[in-house]
Amino acid sequence: MNDRHIGRRMLRRELTRDTGVNLSLLIVLALSAFLMATGAAVLERLASASGQLFEQTQPPHFLQMHSGDYDPKALTDFVDAHPSIQSSMIEDMVDVDGMAVSWQRTTADESGSMADSQIDNLFVRQNTDFDFLIDDTGSPARPDAGEVFIPVAYQLRYGLNPGDTLTIDTGSTKVPLTIAGVIRDGQMASSLSSSTRFLVSDKDWQTLKDGANTTSEIIVAFRLHDTAEIPALQSAYEADSNVPQNGQAVTLSLIRLINVISDGIVAIALMFVSLALVVIALINVRFVIRRTLVKDVQQIGTMRAIGLPASAISSLYLTRYRLLTALACLIGGAAAIGGVAALTRSLQANYAHAEVTPWSIIIPILALVAVYVLVLTMCRAVLRAVRRVDVVSALVHGSLLSGRKGARVNRRRARWVRRTNLEKLPGTIDQRLALKSLLAEGKTWMLLPLVFALATLVITIPLAVQSTFASPQFITYMGSPDRDLRSDIRFTDHTTETRDDLLAAMESEAGIAEVAVLGSVLYRIDGVEGPRSQLVDIGDHRGLGTRYLSGSAPSEGEISVSDLAAETYGVDVGDDLILGSETGEVTARVSGVYQDVTNGGVTAKMQGQVPDEADAYTVFADVRDGESATEIAEALNDDVPAAKTLPMDEYVQQTFSSISDALRSTAVIAIVFGLFVAVLITTLFLRLVVVQERGRSGILRTLGFSPAEVSAQTSVKTIAGIVVGVIAGVLGASLLGPPVVGAVLSVAGVGLADFAFLVNPILKWVVLPLILVVAGGTASFLVARQRRTENMSEWLKG
Repeated sequence: MNDRHIGRRMLRRELTRDTGVNLSLLIVLALSAFLMATGAAVLERLASASGQLFEQTQPPHFLQMHSGDYDPKALTDFVDAHPSIQSSMIEDMVDVDGMAVSWQRTTADESGSMADSQIDNLFVRQNTDFDFLIDDTGSPARPDAGEVFIPVAYQLRYGLNPGDTLTIDTGSTKVPLTIAGVIRDGQMASSLSSSTRFLVSDKDWQTLKDGANTTSEIIVAFRLHDTAEIPALQSAYEADSNVPQNGQAVTLSLIRLINVISDGIVAIALMFVSLALVVIALINVRFVIRRTLVKDVQQIGTMRAIGLPASAISSLYLTRYRLLTALACLIGGAAAIGGVAALTRSLQANYAHAEVTPWSIIIPILALVAVYVLVLTMCRAVLRAVRRVDVVSALVHGSLLSGRKGARVNRRRARWVRRTNLEKLPGTIDQRLALKSLLAEGKTWMLLPLVFALATLVITIPLAVQSTFASPQFITYMGSPDRDLRSDIRFTDHTTETRDDLLAAMESEAGIAEVAVLGSVLYRIDGVEGPRSQLVDIGDHRGLGTRYLSGSAPSEGEISVSDLAAETYGVDVGDDLILGSETGEVTARVSGVYQDVTNGGVTAKMQGQVPDEADAYTVFADVRDGESATEIAEALNDDVPAAKTLPMDEYVQQTFSSISDALRSTAVIAIVFGLFVAVLITTLFLRLVVVQERGRSGILRTLGFSPAEVSAQTSVKTIAGIVVGVIAGVLGASLLGPPVVGAVLSVAGVGLADFAFLVNPILKWVVLPLILVVAGGTASFLVARQRRTENMSEWLKG
């Protein structure tokens, strides 16, 4: 009988005698392969779709926003003086307040306005050289007179479709526009962007520009011959005081980041869940192999005795896991096709349609190969135990260990058990026997705590990240205080008058308890790579509640900076920072460093009197107990439409909607998969352990213990292992989760150096752990219930 024939017989036997075990392993491995392939494919689709979007739209390599007057000749001179510039343009935009933009559906008697949007609505014409706004075909959209192309985000938010109507109230006239389609914008597609663009014809744009209640601003945009020259161009531009620069400066790297951050986080989260499931699968494969070797020890001893080499015996057992893993990868890869389609719907809506390339197939396959290699490597490592099998011990004692090693292990186990006094353990005699057995067989039962700790991480971390981005308290990560209302005054020719009107309206509003005002002033600061233009928020920052990574809020003569700003300007707490302006220089000492994700993560706050004629104002307010922040915000928007007022939770929701919405689906997947795998592994484990403990259970039956009492001991050990694992998982998610997530976001460059979960403590410490314990306990109860119907004589056979 040759090795191949023996291998076929063993494979047939292994697959038929352990059908439940094989099926459980197959499911866990298939889920791992599915998530790994899906995450890799989503990353590839994201890179391909965003790359094609940038290729079709050709966004600027560097841009500068500006409102107010400017000198066109200064811009011409700047371009002439920098041969690194390939092309440049000035895009004129008309800013229309959301309250002045109403919509009407043609298919239903429904209408509304965009007053609830914090994003600046910029109406533009199609550009001629670069920074195109493209339609569904990937070509620059061309609206006719009376038509408008709207951004994808507004189509999804308000449910608008081609044929519906927008009406813009300019203050001089009302301009009706028929929606002709949606545009994909390579520059302003993300909710993290503070503005979005609508595309209209030249004629309609001029009508909007001439309106009494609309304001104008520009984008000065550049594309370079070599993108490596972007930092040098930015430094040169911001060092030139003659060019327009009172708004935000944006580079290509920041444009790429804010466009891909939401879908990128989803892909990374899927990969994390997949890796956790792979680890669970590896732990279970190791356990199953070791149980199989213990069960087949005499057969292994016989094969070794007749001269079969250890490598051949290992290969015979390895065939089973090769087949299971390969089949799991095939199933997971096939399922990933549907998973990728479901998870990339937002890509299809927000980005250009990406063609399927060889990499679209190769990258998921490489992910599947990685799973296959990882599992088979673990199998080979565990099967090395075959080489250490002592033939005599295997045939005579039925042990994988030699007589001397087995005796040593038994003595160590006995010493460990003797240290625990049975009478001092809590509970009934059944429960005490179960705990005593658990202590003696700790290695065997270690699988349950490990699996449930990992399952807890899988369930908790994605949900905690999603909850954090959706929490109103996340405003503290944006360099802002945790207040009830936020009002922004910018891009208007009458900022001071608007500020005074808003403060008067707030003073007359009985529901408002406290108000804080900050004025933003543009300064020029020398950075590590050259001069930078920097908007600095000036006002009383003491008591606003901004969270600082180091240092504290500024006092008189001091300034605090964001983490990325500290890096940009090469300063830390205690250093002096020189701020230049048209009126002279101001030296301020850095009092603290905080984190911020707005304005590219580079912001600053200085203590001082709120300036008149500031470039922009931000007003924060708290409402009295029992008052509605939403109703007060609506009243303030009616009274002072030039100031955009929002409840703080709505402000956070709109800013991070693309991230929190995308993470919600990932959190649901993680919860479902985590619970399913936990229950599946509990069932698999108990089935194997029950078989192993039949001899012990039979002895307990002969001593007078009922089937229910014997089954209860197994349940006690199971619940104890599950509880220990869940507690360890929750602690691990709390202690290790935030720094790991923070490190990932820090590497991404979003301005978050320190990340803390903002999640309901009852959900985190009670609800999720309880769900896992109940799920595992239910599986244990069902398996234990089946034991009561078994024949006791079979138990005594062992």
